[in-house]
Amino acid sequence: MREASTPIVAVSSGPTTGTDWLMKLPAICTRVLRMSAASQGVRVIREAERRRGGASTVSPLARFHAKGMPKAGGLRMRIVTTVPQEDLHQVANAARKAEVDGFTGLVTLENRNDPFLAHAVASIATDRIELGTAVAIAFARSPMVVANASWDLHIASRGRFVLGLGPQIRAHNERRFSVPWSAPVPRLREYVHALRAIWRCWETGEKLNFEGEYYRFTLMTPNFVPPSRHLPMVPITLAAVGPYSLRLAGEVADGARLHPFCTRKYLEEAVLPRLAEGIMKSGRAQENFEITGGGFIATGKDAEAVSKAVEWVRMRVAFYGSTPAYWPVLAAHGLEDLGRELNALSRQGKWDAMTTRITDDVVRLFAAVGTHDEIAVRIADRFGGLVDTVYASVSSTMPSDMPLETVAAVKRIPVAFKAYATGW
Repeated sequence: MREASTPIVAVSSGPTTGTDWLMKLPAICTRVLRMSAASQGVRVIREAERRRGGASTVSPLARFHAKGMPKAGGLRMRIVTTVPQEDLHQVANAARKAEVDGFTGLVTLENRNDPFLAHAVASIATDRIELGTAVAIAFARSPMVVANASWDLHIASRGRFVLGLGPQIRAHNERRFSVPWSAPVPRLREYVHALRAIWRCWETGEKLNFEGEYYRFTLMTPNFVPPSRHLPMVPITLAAVGPYSLRLAGEVADGARLHPFCTRKYLEEAVLPRLAEGIMKSGRAQENFEITGGGFIATGKDAEAVSKAVEWVRMRVAFYGSTPAYWPVLAAHGLEDLGRELNALSRQGKWDAMTTRITDDVVRLFAAVGTHDEIAVRIADRFGGLVDTVYASVSSTMPSDMPLETVAAVKRIPVAFKAYATGW
């Protein structure tokens, strides 16, 4: 199976605006609005190779830096990595290294460790890099508790903290966190509004009088109000998988964190149209909404390292593919039978056999694959024009080893996102 081709979108030269297209055809408009010069840059490179009668002998990384790389208003792709949450003694050095290597951000997970604690270390060890949770489990905590932790990290980092939240599934809420389950989309909507009401109370002095179906916050005496710091409000990004959660993220959040079990085709046809519907409802500009993730990156310094990364992705694709909730992604490629086979094997505990069912072609549907010299072009081909930020790592035990020049090349890929609109 060849790599996904770069989508070509015809844009009218007439007076029709992006918003007009969005109101008429959300799916088409999304591609128009998010179509960046990144994918055009890949076409420029490949067209030049075609005219020469074959691929250049210059490395893909060098070609990516060529003067022919189109510009897009100075808006560039962001790339984030993880920190070793399992050992807080390693966090400061890892965070400083990521900052020196040029990564845009550091993210923490809520798997084996608390997602906030490592950022307390990273916030005072770094000066520029963005810090975020990807993601913290919302319903396991009161919005007041999350508001406090986020506020403290935002202050410690001088405005660099981004709160990523997710609802998790029912089984984890009830059996792992022992909290009651309720409809996640309306509850998460209310959760976001509650957080902002609390922060406005602290920063602007607005009376706290939040009463909703799930949460009620009406008590905030001076003893519990932290001092105003004159920083922007903490940005909130939401994990989003299904159509309702995607619309919610577009409507109420500052960004969406997409699941890595996602393909370019599924992004274009299922994910971005739903986000666009939410953004349209919110009335915000798309340049103020960040889309993160939506696939894996398998890279390394040489072929052997790439092979190891590919095997890790193969394992994750097999695991996620066995879950019926993710089968719509497989269905977009006519792979429904693969999902059913993986599910049957998982019920038998045949985890190794599951991995063997994931071919290299399937891996490349879900991941950008290549050595450090190649990966920037592969990322542009896989994610360009669709997302604003990519995860160089999605595991706290495997932070990215991308060198400075590779990170810089990825950051040259133009995107739609400009900045969060998080004023008071």
